Amino acid sequence: MVPIQMVDLKRQYLKIKAEIDKAVVDVMDNTSFINGLAVTNFTSKLSAYLGIEHVIPCANGTDALQIAMMALDLQPGDEVITPSFTYIATTEVMALLRLKPVFVDVDPNSFNINTDAIRKAITNKTKAIVPVHLYGQSANMEEIMHIANEFGLYVIEDNAQAIGASITFSDGSVHKTGTLGHFGCTSFFPSKNLGAFGDGGAIFTRDAALAEKAKMIANHGQSKRYYHDLVGCNSRLDSMQAAVLNVKIDHLDEYNEARQLAAAYYSNAFAENRHIQTPTIAKGNTHVFHQYTLKLDGVDRNELVNYLGEQKIPAMIYYPVPAHRQKMFSFLNLPEVNLPVTDWLTERVFSLPMHTELDQEQLEFITTHVLNFINK
Repeated sequence: MVPIQMVDLKRQYLKIKAEIDKAVVDVMDNTSFINGLAVTNFTSKLSAYLGIEHVIPCANGTDALQIAMMALDLQPGDEVITPSFTYIATTEVMALLRLKPVFVDVDPNSFNINTDAIRKAITNKTKAIVPVHLYGQSANMEEIMHIANEFGLYVIEDNAQAIGASITFSDGSVHKTGTLGHFGCTSFFPSKNLGAFGDGGAIFTRDAALAEKAKMIANHGQSKRYYHDLVGCNSRLDSMQAAVLNVKIDHLDEYNEARQLAAAYYSNAFAENRHIQTPTIAKGNTHVFHQYTLKLDGVDRNELVNYLGEQKIPAMIYYPVPAHRQKMFSFLNLPEVNLPVTDWLTERVFSLPMHTELDQEQLEFITTHVLNFINK
């Protein structure tokens, strides 16, 4: 059996090696390392894939979030509603911009932001909502956009874990995640469903004026060279990474389908076990399984993870400490924040290997050992 990886980027690369190698060599041959043809081509491909007019590539997903918030003119002290149960980058940029993150609870089944909690958190200082499409499926964007329109709020979708996923609205319309808010943001970190061979990110919007502003901010605030209209930053997707992404975006649906097949194998294997709750897919959603995350009941999670490690099966806990309990936010004086579902999930979730190259032998080995431990 091939050794099991949490994410097997080597085997994925080997399948498309000839395409990748040619794309990278082409960049070296033309020496357009910054804002070259590869970046232009990838931006067009991503725009077409998402069905959204404006795509602004940038250096990483964290920058994408920061640039979006800057483009919306959010000011120090403005409140931004967001989940605490997610990776820290979502709220880290709020702290950098001196915004006030308002942490709300999540749905215990989808792991995504609770829309009732959003409504209860709105004050006269609220300016934006930042939902995270966690683990690979959409938050309830129909209701989130309804709330945003009702209260005049901006929406920035953190789509770093769900590119290619979709959500169906009550009128039957189908939308890709990241295309519904004022901005959508994503990361091309190598382990993502659409991953580069280094850092990279992008911002999406349907608003031409916002797109132009975000593009300027990402390039030192320039409207044209040496004319700086805004305070900006230096955040570019380099041509080497764009060349890799140009190849991989053509395989994205295939990659997501491979993840879905692996997830279906896991879920079928665990379906009858009362100690395991498999991922719940909300009606109308497609799930692209950036992570395959289980909830455990009556099982010592740490012992299970250690046991799997002894069998050379990697497992991860995403996320053991929610954002509102991180030391970096101690200045906000958050001890009174009560997020019972978030706290409950941090004690129960764990994730199994999930990537495009999992085969049946590996999946059988993983599920057998999980069940052996739980049923012992």
